[in-house]
Amino acid sequence: MVIRNAVREEIDDILAIYCEAKKFMRSYGNKTQWAGNYPSAELVTKDVTDGNCFVCAEGGKLIGVFCLFDGPDPTYAKIYDGAWPNDRDYSVIHRIAILKRGAGVAEECYKFGLSRKGVLRIDTHRDNKPMQKSLLKNGFEKCGIIYLENGDERIAFCKTL
Repeated sequence: MVIRNAVREEIDDILAIYCEAKKFMRSYGNKTQWAGNYPSAELVTKDVTDGNCFVCAEGGKLIGVFCLFDGPDPTYAKIYDGAWPNDRDYSVIHRIAILKRGAGVAEECYKFGLSRKGVLRIDTHRDNKPMQKSLLKNGFEKCGIIYLENGDERIAFCKTL
């Protein structure tokens, strides 16, 4: 498996991966995360253009996508019902979606994110039980609650090397 920057020609494939991820979330009871057309073609295009969108490819086929940003992330400035384990510089993964589940793809995305600064933060919806399980299985610590710019609550996680 290769992890690399996404290119503009892959935007339709990335959107298809996000569509499948939304179906997967709904099948596991997560009815409201990524509602409507989120993530939109415009957002994905911006992520790709800005160099923040990464794809996981195997045999020339995309099997995962995620966005990786350098902190600080404004939505992580305040955390409730807990605390971040450290104040070190960190990276953030947003909008991770995996087509090939159970093959270690998510773990590779986490490793890739951690390789930047040694601290990786991520958040997920309360109803996204598969994601929470993946994060805990991969050594992330549940840190507390953060709120997105639109006021939606998310559970915050962090892993430090």
